[in-house]
Amino acid sequence: MLLAARDLFTVQGYPATTVSDIAARAGVSLDTVYASVGRKPQLLLAAHDMLLAEGDDPVPAEQRAYVRAVREAPDCHTALAVYAEALGRLLPRTAPLAEALRVAGLTDEDCRSTWQRLDERRAANMRLLAADLRSKGGVRDDLDDDAVADLVWSMNSPAYYLLITSRGHDYASWVLDVWTRTLLRAERDD
Repeated sequence: MLLAARDLFTVQGYPATTVSDIAARAGVSLDTVYASVGRKPQLLLAAHDMLLAEGDDPVPAEQRAYVRAVREAPDCHTALAVYAEALGRLLPRTAPLAEALRVAGLTDEDCRSTWQRLDERRAANMRLLAADLRSKGGVRDDLDDDAVADLVWSMNSPAYYLLITSRGHDYASWVLDVWTRTLLRAERDD
């Protein structure tokens, strides 16, 4: 079911995909989809998480390969570079889904609630990233972890990604440059 949802949402988009389409593609009944996963917003969230995991299962953030690579990076600049590259690879597929969920949330309470949970989860994960960056050394002393997390959170949003790429910018290079200049201490030439 989740594979069917992921494939249909990424090919047809959120508005054009129905839960009936997903059930038919998965070869199960509509009731099975609802009982196993839930309504369309929950199916989209699972598909979104599968895309982030780059696999066939919607795994939590700490189990995703790119998150482990960021945490294993030896310094802040490398960690930010790994993260920016991962976002540049993943957001082209996930941003349209998340944005469709946000737009659907303008008129559907379940979509709005699911999108808000996704956004809050992303913010919480950025607090973890900020703490990890701080532990590596190199983060500006005048920025607390909340400020670091909020800057990264604002720039890794689907809306920001869609805005920057619509202007022709290479997203990964753009955010890495801004994050490096904004979050990290300047290297001194002694």
